[in-house]
Amino acid sequence: MRLLQHGLERCAKRIEKTAKEEIGHYQAAAGPFPAWEQLADSTDQEKARLGYPVDAPLLASGTMRDESFKHEVAGLEAIVGSTDKKMVYHEFGTSKMPPRPVFGPALFKNRAFIEKTIGRAAMSGLIGGDRIHPSLGYDSE
Repeated sequence: MRLLQHGLERCAKRIEKTAKEEIGHYQAAAGPFPAWEQLADSTDQEKARLGYPVDAPLLASGTMRDESFKHEVAGLEAIVGSTDKKMVYHEFGTSKMPPRPVFGPALFKNRAFIEKTIGRAAMSGLIGGDRIHPSLGYDSE
């Protein structure tokens, strides 16, 4: 179980890092998640008036990204998300704002890494060590 928890920790960190990197940059569609729509002119004008970067979706002061994005691993579960309540509106959209999903695409973009990392952790646990033959396709750490 220790090896799987270690693998989950690596995956959760990677998803969190990817999510943080998406803030402030328009994102293309990823799997079932839509591409981000352009910000409304009124939004960019208000951001400029307040001294925030324009044409930088979901980025104002950077506090949401830098302080609210977190991950947690307990047992065989990993949670990656934000403690900022506004992220729900960004992730799923509202009647007045299109969705700009962050965490779903971050998970989707890291799918191959997750599969290899968890696969490697499971195989290591089954065989009782870290000697996995390269032909199985699990990259070493």
